Amino acid sequence: MMAKNKEPRPPSYAISIVGLSGTEKDKGNCGVGKSCLCNRFVRSKADEYYPEHTSVLSTIDFGGRVVNNDHFLYWGDVTQSGEDGIECRIHVIEQTEFIDDQTFLPHRSTNLQPYIKRAAASKLQSAEKLMYICTDQLGLEQDFEQKQMPEGKLSIDGFLLCIDVSQGCNRKFDDQLKFVNNLYIQLSKSKKPIIIAATKCDECVDHYLREVQAFASNKKNLVVVETSARFNVNVETCFTALVQMMDKTRGKPKIIPYLDAYKTQRQLVVTATDKFEKLVQTVRDYHATWKTVSNKLKNHPDYEEYINLEGTKKAKNTFSKHIEQLKQEHIRKRKEEYINALPRALNTLLSNLDEIEHLSWSEALKLMEKRPDFQSCFVVLEKTPWDETDHIDKVNDRRIPFDLLTTLEAEKVYQNHVQHLISEKRRVEMKEKFKKTLEKIQFISPGQPWEEVICFVMEDEAFKYITDADSKEVYGRHQREIVEKAKEEFQEMLFEHSELFYDLDLNATPSSDKMSEIHAVLSEEPRYKALQKLAPDRESLLLKHIGFVYHPTKETCLSGQNCTDIKVEQLLANSLLQLDHGRSNLYHDSANIDKVNLFILGKDGLAQELANEIRTQSTDDEYALDGKIYELDLRPVDAKSPYLLTQLWTSAFKPHGCFCVFNSIESLNFIGECIAKIRAEAAQIRRDKYMANLPFTLILANQRDSVGKNLPILRHQGQQLANKLQCPFVDVPAGTYPRKFNETQIKQALRGVLEAVKHNFDVVSPVPTIKDLSEADLRIVMCAMCGDPFSVDLILSPFLDSHSCSAAQAGQNNSLMLDKIIGEKRRRIQITILSYHSSIGVRKDELVHGYILVYSAKRKASMGMLRAFLSEVQDTIPVQLVAVTDSQADFFENEAIKELMTEGEHIATEITAKFTALYSLSQYHRQTEVFTLFFSDVLEKKNMIESSYMSDSTRETTHTSEDVFPRSPRGSSLDYNYPDSEDDTEGPPPYSPIGDDVRLLPAPSDRSKYRLDLEGNEYPIHSTPLNCHDHERNHKVPPPIKPKPLVPRTNVKKLDPNLLKTIEAGIGKNPRKQPSRVPAAPPEDIDQSDNYAEPIDTIFKHKGFADDIYAVPDDSQNRIIKVRNSIVINTQGEEENGFSDRISKSHGERRPSKYKYKSKTLFSKAKSYYRRTHSDASDDEAFTTSKTKRKGRHRGSEEDPLLSPVETWKGGIDNPAITSDQELDDKKTKKKIHKPKEDKKPKKKTKTFNPPIRRNWESNYFGMPLQDLVTPEKPIPLFVEKCVQFIEDTGLCTEGLYRVSGNKTDQDNIQKQFDQDHNISLESMGVTVNAVAGALKAFFADLPDPLIPYSLHQELLETSKIMDKTERLHELKEIVKKFHPVNYDVFRYVITHLNRVSQQYKTNFMTADNLSICFWPTLMRPDFENREFLSTTKIHQSVIETFIQQCQFFFYNGEIVEAPNPVACQPPPSNAVQMVEPMVPLQLPPPLQPQLIPSQLPADALGII
Repeated sequence: MMAKNKEPRPPSYAISIVGLSGTEKDKGNCGVGKSCLCNRFVRSKADEYYPEHTSVLSTIDFGGRVVNNDHFLYWGDVTQSGEDGIECRIHVIEQTEFIDDQTFLPHRSTNLQPYIKRAAASKLQSAEKLMYICTDQLGLEQDFEQKQMPEGKLSIDGFLLCIDVSQGCNRKFDDQLKFVNNLYIQLSKSKKPIIIAATKCDECVDHYLREVQAFASNKKNLVVVETSARFNVNVETCFTALVQMMDKTRGKPKIIPYLDAYKTQRQLVVTATDKFEKLVQTVRDYHATWKTVSNKLKNHPDYEEYINLEGTKKAKNTFSKHIEQLKQEHIRKRKEEYINALPRALNTLLSNLDEIEHLSWSEALKLMEKRPDFQSCFVVLEKTPWDETDHIDKVNDRRIPFDLLTTLEAEKVYQNHVQHLISEKRRVEMKEKFKKTLEKIQFISPGQPWEEVICFVMEDEAFKYITDADSKEVYGRHQREIVEKAKEEFQEMLFEHSELFYDLDLNATPSSDKMSEIHAVLSEEPRYKALQKLAPDRESLLLKHIGFVYHPTKETCLSGQNCTDIKVEQLLANSLLQLDHGRSNLYHDSANIDKVNLFILGKDGLAQELANEIRTQSTDDEYALDGKIYELDLRPVDAKSPYLLTQLWTSAFKPHGCFCVFNSIESLNFIGECIAKIRAEAAQIRRDKYMANLPFTLILANQRDSVGKNLPILRHQGQQLANKLQCPFVDVPAGTYPRKFNETQIKQALRGVLEAVKHNFDVVSPVPTIKDLSEADLRIVMCAMCGDPFSVDLILSPFLDSHSCSAAQAGQNNSLMLDKIIGEKRRRIQITILSYHSSIGVRKDELVHGYILVYSAKRKASMGMLRAFLSEVQDTIPVQLVAVTDSQADFFENEAIKELMTEGEHIATEITAKFTALYSLSQYHRQTEVFTLFFSDVLEKKNMIESSYMSDSTRETTHTSEDVFPRSPRGSSLDYNYPDSEDDTEGPPPYSPIGDDVRLLPAPSDRSKYRLDLEGNEYPIHSTPLNCHDHERNHKVPPPIKPKPLVPRTNVKKLDPNLLKTIEAGIGKNPRKQPSRVPAAPPEDIDQSDNYAEPIDTIFKHKGFADDIYAVPDDSQNRIIKVRNSIVINTQGEEENGFSDRISKSHGERRPSKYKYKSKTLFSKAKSYYRRTHSDASDDEAFTTSKTKRKGRHRGSEEDPLLSPVETWKGGIDNPAITSDQELDDKKTKKKIHKPKEDKKPKKKTKTFNPPIRRNWESNYFGMPLQDLVTPEKPIPLFVEKCVQFIEDTGLCTEGLYRVSGNKTDQDNIQKQFDQDHNISLESMGVTVNAVAGALKAFFADLPDPLIPYSLHQELLETSKIMDKTERLHELKEIVKKFHPVNYDVFRYVITHLNRVSQQYKTNFMTADNLSICFWPTLMRPDFENREFLSTTKIHQSVIETFIQQCQFFFYNGEIVEAPNPVACQPPPSNAVQMVEPMVPLQLPPPLQPQLIPSQLPADALGII
């Protein structure tokens, strides 16, 4: 403590600051800056610096402790360290003069000396005088720091003379300088150091400063320091310099000019400011407050330095600016987000260019407000503008403030949006245009690089418009489309060639030879070549397809979820569940039924009579039957009642059965119509499935007046209707009864109802009560191809819509059961619906009684799969082919559909199968009866099929080949016992889907030609769609006098490969000798009348034989005889008895073959693959015949009845005489034929082709030679003129003119009326254009000789082969000139007319090609019995097409018309057979199979004599 007390105290100096002072008059409005200088020196911090100090005080303030009635202020002391580290204390005294605020005169104080004298005082004293801080301190001294002036007298050690060098306020600088001069004189007397402080140099007037410097320079040792209290420049320097003058031991400070010192100070401030701003910028939340931030930063040196230099106020201002910047930045970002989000909102609300293209922004705003999605995109604020509301803080609300849309930026976005839509629309249009351009470039193939294509589209307008990226994107899309399409077409092609794959050995992988064969066949296809640049993908698709062939399951099905098996399971699961549920609701108590509700339907009071009779036999509505009492509730309704359907089924009355009573043909027909309405209503509205199951019973009322006359007819017709309706028929019992109804009838009818109710209950009973699968009478497999363009519901609707349909055994998701009356009994038929690929295993391993093979007539692949499957089916199993398309009109409007339907019917004809068509736009397909005849056929052959299957199963235990089946003797077949109507012997009506006389229901007079189905609808017996009228009248095919069936195949022996040489050489040999090589007589040598078969009397036939046994008539050389379905040719004229014996012996030895050996179409298709992949040498090796022999063999195979039916060309779609319901026609024909006349002499051969007479009346005009009908004045027959004139005046634009057949009756009437009166007006007859066209064609067909003479046919044929078009046309023109003049004039007239018809092809759709197809048989009268002529039919048709197209050239010396000519487009084939139309396939026998040749051939194994 002693040491500390001995430490020397720092020296203390008192400095007096003096300068101009006084009243305002003396100093002006403001002082010279003495107070500011003192303030800045004593309290240098910016917060402690007060720029305003006043000398005008009140008396109170003047007398306060701070002023203390003195005219000087004590500013306190400052401890200062020099450069040498020596401290000193400086007391600061300011000498001033305070002015009274009342009198504005100096206050009176203790010292009354003037300021100059007073300021120069060297000692000052004021008791308890407080330190002065600022003006606000006066009167509030307690609120500020209180520090007293040192006690006693304070000695002044130096003076700081302040001179204001600024402009001043109402003060003259000279006056100030004069005052300063006087003051300096007074101060100098004290001998104290003096320094001049030039104040307010920041506002310095230069010459003032120079004057001050001049003033100082005139004085001795007087230093001038340029200061600025505001910016704290040189303030400390002036005090330090004065202290040095007082203490010489201190270092002399350097006096720096103001500007230099100012720069140094400002640099210091700028540096501090930068540091502080950086410090402030660390604050990123614009919600931060100064108080919070300053508290966090108060200890930071950068913060403190800036506060000292610039002050808290500036610091706060800097902070506030920063916060404002943060806020504005946030608002700017939000606005930018809103503006960026605005296009998306506009795309959502205003995406339609057509709607906004011409709207202003304000109109668009109003439109947007009406949009339902407006609130999700925009928000309407209560306060605006949005940036001054709290919405700016709602960062999670992405909705755009609606008031923002009033800005120019938003309007500009809208304008850009509209322009974008316009440009985008244009861009899309150009992209699509470029896409179409690419589609037009044919050479672009799948997998072709863009670089190879770009050079071809460089000049395209669309390509130039869009960007490179867009063009590549469009091309990539185009490539994906064509690649996908090419792959689909390739896959479709593989299915079309199904025969190529389904002969693979599934027990081994495909050999390299087989793969080479597959590639060789497919490589000819354009669809194969289309994937040339994607060979790996093509190979992958091929291998995938082969893999599917090896593993054909619904999981590996190439159609995926469109697999038929999947769709069938789904449909059956839903449909059968609903069906059974509906039945169970109705019949759940049927087993113990006590009350029976009966609906009685009759006409003309019959229903009420029956009800009365039942009540008569009842006791209080209780009826005793078989020992049980039943309560009967009867509801008789007249069939004519308009409320029939509403009365039938009500909530209070639900009938268990319906009695339908009749006593006449009229009432029977009426009953049939009512039942049809009831079932149609139930099927249409589908409200009650069980309504369709309502049991009906037909009851025949007794006819007391005419028992013997009408009763047999009524019984016959009633039984027929009951069979069709699948319901019981209650006949009038034998004997004579006085009443209309007998008790026996009523009991029989009631038993039928109770049995039906019980049967329906059994159908829907739980699984244990369902019959076991083995109890199904027939097992039918329906096959359909996956991916066919029709719904599975279409082909299943005939079953599902039937009242007799139910679910199969549990676990069989793809089967259903039908209960149908076939024959005399109710049969259970199991229908299994499978895809073709799933059916393959069934075909090989399971017992199937019949196949329903469905294919789409729109898809070649569907037919290809059918052919492949059918080829391997045993020919003992009946087959029903079903073609599916949209409507009947498709057959005539679409050539591809026509071809596939024709091929399907052709195959059905060849294999003696059933054929029908289902139309998705028709309701007829929804009736089960489309398959009734097929089911009957299957039932007939059931025993034979099962015997064959059992024999095959036994043989498989010792033999591995499934291709050889033994023939087991056929058991007795179940025949129809339906009594046929008298009209059943007539041929089925021609099928003309779009003819003039088409009607949905037949007229009453035609109903004998129709059958009634289970649903009560009439349908034609014949189901093959044949449009025959045109060809019938053209005599393209001479209509037979009586139905001539095709030769059936059911019991024909299998074609033994060892007998191929016999077939190749021709069918004809000695039965007791080895086969001879004498060819059979050519078909043209057979008399036309011999082409009609005589059915053999079936009275004495063995019951093991089929019903359809025919004998084919013989000619003078060879007798072709078919006995029990075997065809022979008797070249020696032997007795038939011996032959019959051999046939009988060999019949039981026949083994089942496959359908591919029975159908030329199936066989030739398979052989076509063989020929494509084998050379001629291999053919020779396989068939061991020369080329010459192959030609003969080809001819013979066409005639071979084992490969095709006799004259298969008549089985096409154009022949009205042939139907695919072969067995039905056989049964009808048998009734009229008793026994063949075997001893009849053979008829002479004729080569002249004479068409049969179409007319059934005598005419002196029609059928006469052409020369007899014309004159030189009138070279055209009058009838031809009238017809042509009528057609050209009224119907030149009629669709299908000459193709659509007219009404045959109208055609006959036209000719009959003309016969009677040649002046008859066709217009007055009211006939249609098609009828007149048909009559015109019939005129030419009836001519004795064709209009184009036979003698010129060969010349026309040879000329058509000329390659050069001009030469060919001139040659044809020369041939036309060879016509007889009469023929020439008429031919020219007709061709000119047809040319005019063809010119209207856009409306009548009859091009020259179509017209030639319709007219060439009429004009040329082809002899279709001549096979050679048959092979050139296409050429003859094209010749007529050329005449029509080049009409002006041939007859009027016109120019050659540039029209496509199919005859000249390609060279004629070397083999004329190649010109045969597709439905006449190449006829080649199957290849020899040495491993199957037995060591010894049985005599007459083929049945050829």
